[in-house]
Amino acid sequence: MAIERIGLPQARRIALAAQGFGMRRPDKPGPAHLRRTIERLHLHQIDSVNVLARAHYLPAFSRLGGYDRADLDRLAWGPKRQRRLFEYWAHEASLLPFELHPLLRWRMAQADRGETGWGRMRVYATERRGEAMALLDRIRIEGPLAASDFESHKGQSGWWEWSDTKRALEWLFWAGHITTASRRGSFERVYDLPERVIPGDVLAQATPTDAEAHRGLIERAATALGIATDTELRDYFRQSPDEAQPAIRTLAEEGALIPVDVPGWRHAWLHRDARRPRKIDARALLAPFDPLIWQRDRAERLFGFRYRIEIYVPAEKRQHGYYVLPFLLGDRLVARADLKADRQAKRLIVQSVHLEPDAPDHTREALRQELGGMEQWLGFS
Repeated sequence: MAIERIGLPQARRIALAAQGFGMRRPDKPGPAHLRRTIERLHLHQIDSVNVLARAHYLPAFSRLGGYDRADLDRLAWGPKRQRRLFEYWAHEASLLPFELHPLLRWRMAQADRGETGWGRMRVYATERRGEAMALLDRIRIEGPLAASDFESHKGQSGWWEWSDTKRALEWLFWAGHITTASRRGSFERVYDLPERVIPGDVLAQATPTDAEAHRGLIERAATALGIATDTELRDYFRQSPDEAQPAIRTLAEEGALIPVDVPGWRHAWLHRDARRPRKIDARALLAPFDPLIWQRDRAERLFGFRYRIEIYVPAEKRQHGYYVLPFLLGDRLVARADLKADRQAKRLIVQSVHLEPDAPDHTREALRQELGGMEQWLGFS
């Protein structure tokens, strides 16, 4: 049977529809809209940079407009009866629906054996395991604790200056022995036992085989992407080729994944339920960690838009700015805006705007309107 050929414009519309773009935004987005958005994407990536708004808040704003961020806080870190999300390593550190917990237990088991996680953490699975278990015992006895609660004196803090205590706690987190109970004002993670955070019926679900878990994750990636290559499917949940390829083959045999020919793509797949809209009418600012664009090669192939985050680039060498958000208009990425939230002055600072060469004439006005909506959402107007 001949493989269907899908042109790039149609592939782009399929991808945007799968990600929740092109639908009319609700007038008053509430918790139900937020839950549906997360269920569609399967995760919201977490990042510590807070120059504009923390990364996990932005994908829902891009799709829904001015929702209440407190609704997401309740879903992620609220009272147990209100929670619908847990934190774990998926694409990167992420907020995920509870239904994904069983599908990620293979990764927890790998970490428990010292087979995954950063190198300086893996030692806590083996020769320094007793130290980590002593921390676990304290949490079991004393209740939720952060890394700072264990340390009598604090040295430097930050991603690259983790203490031994923080590394041990993060290994416990990777291995599923603890999870995130809440976040403090500084966004510091507070740890607790899974059974005190995650509903018992979730924890009681049978653990799937590794093959079943990988198949479940690949299919969810396919529904979120709509159309994708092998590499993009496995990148969504950070699965290795050896883990993902058998799952892709199985889903293809079952008809869930349909091979298609997209010019310039290798090994492209269409999910059988993917929508094929004739037109996408979207307007959105996209966070650097939005799943539409986090795979930079995919963004470049879909939109002809080369995008790199320049946070770690010296200021004098930056091309577009420090925290730059691509601007989606219709079905194209037409501009990028370097944004900063001045919380003291209660204003959104637009440090620069760069339009793409083929940006339509109404791009600046559309961007102005979207920036106005963001300013209002941030509570600045």
